[in-house]
Amino acid sequence: MNRIDSLFQNKKQGILSVYFTAGYPHLNDTETIITELEKAGADLIEIGFPFSDPVADGPVIQHSSEVSLKNGITLKLLFEQLKNIRQKVKIPLILMGYINPVVQYGIEKFCKDASETGIDGVIVPDLPLEIYLEEYLHVFQQYNIHNIPLIPPQTKDERIKKIDEASTGFIYLVSSSSTTGNKAAQNDVLDNFTARLTKLNLKNPQLIGFGINNKASFDNVCEYARGGIIGTAFIKTLDKQGDMVKNIHEFIESLR
Repeated sequence: MNRIDSLFQNKKQGILSVYFTAGYPHLNDTETIITELEKAGADLIEIGFPFSDPVADGPVIQHSSEVSLKNGITLKLLFEQLKNIRQKVKIPLILMGYINPVVQYGIEKFCKDASETGIDGVIVPDLPLEIYLEEYLHVFQQYNIHNIPLIPPQTKDERIKKIDEASTGFIYLVSSSSTTGNKAAQNDVLDNFTARLTKLNLKNPQLIGFGINNKASFDNVCEYARGGIIGTAFIKTLDKQGDMVKNIHEFIESLR
């Protein structure tokens, strides 16, 4: 069974997913960050592979991507960094990034290397659903890689149902119509959005991301979905002075 499916079967509420950019703040920090996040109590980790035009990301994650690229990270190097990661961590791992680097790498090679590395899913915000269904679905299925979509509040019901039917793992609900880290989740928006989703009776569980930066905002979105996704606030934690490992543990503990 895919580790994402196992997580959602075994943990019904309060799932904490944490995003960071591979190769940031330093090129070889990737493995340390992953292992320490699991030790600290994260349930799921999203490993960002940077791209020069990150359209869905706010300034903090954009900056981390710029630094990561300057540090020399590539998809090839990232897979090399992760080659032994399953000897050290058991929780689900997701790769998150944009379609251009994946196409350049090769879709089948990407899925094959991801599967062999122990990656459970992929989030590609700018991969159109229709292209995924027509050209890539069979490849993702062959290598047991979940394709996890982002759905913002303005998405129409029919589109949501179509996305849900085509997806596996979970759905990433975007709390607001903005880039990452810029706008806190608004309860009135979440009330309306999640009420619509309940009526649609979706097959996939949901996590909420964008605008979650502390225990209060994390606890709040857990009232609307199975858990929350934190990215920008964690990147800021990696920027803090002092011992990175200690800072990671203190940040995760502050959310619990």
